[in-house]
Amino acid sequence: MNSKTILINWTLLLSLVALWGTSFMFTAISVSTVDPISVVFYRLALGALVLSLVVYARGHSIPREWRIWAGFLIMAIVGNALPFFLISWGQQAIDSGVAGMIMAIMPLLTMIFAHYLVVDEKLNRYKLIGFALGITGVTLLLGPVFEGGGREFWSGLAIFTAATCYAVNSILIKRLPRFSPMVGACGVVIMASLVMLPIWLLLAPENNAISQASMMSVIWLGIGPTGIASIILFAVIDRAGPTFLSTINYLIPVVAFLCGAWLLSEPVSGNISWPWRLFWAALALPGSG
Repeated sequence: MNSKTILINWTLLLSLVALWGTSFMFTAISVSTVDPISVVFYRLALGALVLSLVVYARGHSIPREWRIWAGFLIMAIVGNALPFFLISWGQQAIDSGVAGMIMAIMPLLTMIFAHYLVVDEKLNRYKLIGFALGITGVTLLLGPVFEGGGREFWSGLAIFTAATCYAVNSILIKRLPRFSPMVGACGVVIMASLVMLPIWLLLAPENNAISQASMMSVIWLGIGPTGIASIILFAVIDRAGPTFLSTINYLIPVVAFLCGAWLLSEPVSGNISWPWRLFWAALALPGSG
């Protein structure tokens, strides 16, 4: 692999880290004046529009088998609509940096599910130790939240549940028939937006005082972290493979935390260093086996 290829791969990867890492900050801005249901629907609808235009421009064929679309529907709920809502709802009471750090547990949950559901991805001692360290990090991070109870407790639990949804979704992807990744992403996001449409029409409250910052953040969430990020994601997998892609698990929580602390002036606990160390160790250990 020549230096130009390496540079392009890392540029794409860091672009993906920036899009997904900053999405927690933009979600926090969005839910300040827009209800979570509307944030999710607008984000998915815009993402579906972006991906549909790309699929059409590239001349991809759309699958017609109902089983494939049934799979898209399941992934739309588990991997998009539900976790997007849980994160948006949770960030009404949880800082964006903390939310990003909780989401870092996702790859560790994935390896636990994969042990039972994927034939060639079994646990070893390094993965087990990594999982234990990651869970300990979450416990230390959310200890004050859990002790306080109330809305913050449920918000932290909602974001942890969103991470679980993403982990389950990564297993579902492995079980689907093979098809164009771009078409798959487009189909899933379209189905997710259709799932959210009646929910938005029936349950979303009136948003009469939407700030310009919130509206711009919602628009960007749909175009950037949902639409553009999906295109970059498949480019990275195609060029460098899933192992190279897994590097983002080390970087996204850092970006989320720094954006929250520096750009949103979120308070930084003096006891946060230990959860950080445990998370990094937890993410690094599975690769040692």
